[in-house]
Order: sequence, then C-alpha cells, then structure tokens
Amino acid sequence: MKALILAGLLAAASSTAALAQSPQPLSQSDIVIGESFVLDAPSLGDEREVNVWLPPFYDELEEPLNVVYLVDGAQDQDFVHIAGLAQLGALSWQYEPFILVGVQTKNRLQELTRPAADPRYQAQFADQGGSEDFLAFLTETVIPFVENRYETSDRRAVIGESLAGLFVTDTFLNAPTSFTDYIAVSPSLWWDEQAAGLAAATRLSAHDDAERSLYLTMADEGGTMQAGLDHLLEALENHAPEGLDWIYVDRSQTETHATIFHPAALDAFRTFFTLPPYEYGEAPWYLVEGGEPPAEENAPDQP
Repeated sequence: MKALILAGLLAAASSTAALAQSPQPLSQSDIVIGESFVLDAPSLGDEREVNVWLPPFYDELEEPLNVVYLVDGAQDQDFVHIAGLAQLGALSWQYEPFILVGVQTKNRLQELTRPAADPRYQAQFADQGGSEDFLAFLTETVIPFVENRYETSDRRAVIGESLAGLFVTDTFLNAPTSFTDYIAVSPSLWWDEQAAGLAAATRLSAHDDAERSLYLTMADEGGTMQAGLDHLLEALENHAPEGLDWIYVDRSQTETHATIFHPAALDAFRTFFTLPPYEYGEAPWYLVEGGEPPAEENAPDQP
C-alpha cells in the first residue's frame, strides 16, 4: 500500500513539474463566431435560440446582404459548421457574403412535418404535424427581427437537411412566397407515404411566376426517400413555374445521409450566390515555368 501511495505522489509531482515546464500562454480569450439570442416563439408556445453570423467586414459594407436561414440552427446543431462555410465564402469570394441565421428546433418531428393523413403515421407518430407553427415563427418573428436589426437585401434563403429538408420542401410547395431560395438536402420525403412528392404537381400549378430558386440533392438513402424525391422531380419537370430556377444534384454514389450536408451546402452556396472568378492579374514570374524576376529585382544593391 505504501508503495502505491508513493507511486501516486511521484506521478502527481511529475505531472506538476511537466505542466510548470510547458509553454505558458501570454493571454487567453474565448473564440466568438456570432451573436446568440433567445426569442419568444408565440406560435410554438415556447422560446427559441436564434444565432447570427455576420461577415467580418459587415460594418464596412455599403450594400445590404442576402440572408440564409438555417433550420436546426442551434449551436449544438448545424450552426457552427455552416457558419464555417459562410466564413469561407467571405474570405475566398467564391460566393457572395451573406448573413447566416440559425434557428433552433427542439422536437424536430413535431416542428418540421405537416399533419399526416396516413393512419399508420398517425398511429406511429402521435407528436407530429406542427410545421405551420414553426413556419409562422420564422416568418412572423425571426425574419422581422433579423430585417429590423441588420442591413438585409430582399433575397432570403432557407436551408435544411433530413427532416429540415422536408420542411424546406414543404414550405416551397405550400408557402412559396416565404423565401426566395430553397435548399433541401436529403429531404425526408418518405413522410406520410411520400405525400409531399405526390402532391407536388397540384401545388406547383398554383404557384405564381415570381423568380425563385430550388436546390435539391439526395445521398444514397434510396427506398421511400428517393421515391418521394422522384415524384417531386417528375412534377418539376412537367409543372415548374416560369420563374423557377431549379437544380437536382444526385449524390447517391458519393454521399451517405451522415456525410451529405456539408459538401451539398457548399455547392448550393456556390450555385445560388456565385461570383465571377477573382481576377488575379498577370501571373508573377515564380508561377511561370522557367520564369525570371524583372530586371530591377536582379539589380545589385547600391552602396
């Protein structure tokens, strides 16, 4: 026993000595990537976290910015990694800078689905069908809050994956004026026996011809996920409104449900908010095979 105690004391002493010898920081601070608010959500009978990311040069901009609303956008959901893509665009000018607004969901099945008509779904999923209440929170609370607080353009996008992708698709079909751009990543179109896809032709026929964009993509889920999407794609082929610019990217051979969101979001931002290629000017000599510095760079230093 004494030997064990001695060994423990020696190990603790060794650890303390190693810590004392390790480099010590000159300062320490938290990394802040945005602003976080809690808003009352009357339509949900609750309150929700709303997170906002702004480009680092926001205060210097002369033009208002587009806004991307992210469903499942709490800090412990998809806000941080999608904010990374927003930062990438602002740094590299691959696509227009935008304001990212992440909106928290809590009971995703309740908040992101329309009421099921199929008795099997009603019996299996008692707590469902509240997407209109969540949309009301977005349109009546979150969007006015953002547009009153920040300099925003008339263009606003909504993005979501899985059940959030279903919500994006349902909103596009049933309340198309809510947003101008819709990004649905692996949408859960299995819901209610593929009801959204089967109703798409009727819903699209009622749309106006205002300019809107729709980005759809699916991973390797197959089954009723893909079947529901196929119904939607057929409806778009035959009934897309005049002003709708839509695209489908098949990722069934390259992505799974777990891997698709980040690369698909990057591609969607490049597609919807594209910028002309950056003009670098003439290539410097060191990027040309066998290049030579200009003569003045070869000149010897003058005494």
